[in-house]
Amino acid sequence: MRIVVIGGTGLIGSQVVKLLGEHGHDAVPASPNSGVNTVTGEGVREVLAGADVLVDVSNSPSFADDDVLAFFTTATTNLTEAAAEAGVGHYVALSIVGTDELPESGYLRAKVAQEKLIRESGLTYSIVRATQFFEFAGAIANSATADGVVRLPHGGVQPIAASDVAAVVARVAASEPVGGVLEIGGPEELTMDGWVRAVLAQRKDEREVVGDPEAQYFGTLLTGKQLVPNEGAQLQPTSLEDWFAAGN
Repeated sequence: MRIVVIGGTGLIGSQVVKLLGEHGHDAVPASPNSGVNTVTGEGVREVLAGADVLVDVSNSPSFADDDVLAFFTTATTNLTEAAAEAGVGHYVALSIVGTDELPESGYLRAKVAQEKLIRESGLTYSIVRATQFFEFAGAIANSATADGVVRLPHGGVQPIAASDVAAVVARVAASEPVGGVLEIGGPEELTMDGWVRAVLAQRKDEREVVGDPEAQYFGTLLTGKQLVPNEGAQLQPTSLEDWFAAGN
């Protein structure tokens, strides 16, 4: 199949392209660097010509509330319209576990808007909701650091390796559409502060990590298990210890 991967040069997209190619598919990475801009629409119709599947793993360059909402609504509108015109048979999008449970987060509100546009587009689709990637722990710590102390919520998370996310997205893209949402997560439930503390300790980073019930995550309080996948989710094999053992 010809499978166009929007965001195909990023952390997840590059792995999806590689996996699909290894399985004999014509996987086409598309990004602004390749002349495909989903916000302006430049190159979108051209790259989707003849495509069987569209995979969207792109992300907003800015996480400011207005910017991220504008990115996902504009890009998704352009993609769904172009995919419908091109006769694309399967639209696959990567989203986040808990998007509809944390409405105070501008980023997650934008992901809710993206999912709604896909569901209402008339296209056959699959939405893969993943938990937080192990690879994001450092950036989360940096964003929560003040005066050398990392303050994070104590709410539950079930982080996942980016390689496992890419494997699921590639498998979904090459399979029959889900026609709804598939949730995926890592094999073990942790707390946000506990997870980041473990990663910093592994990296010999001496910053203190404090569990703070008032600390925010993407603009919202994380008080419980909003970011933990629901029952029936497909849990992936790579644990945090496995990820460390692989040299991360």
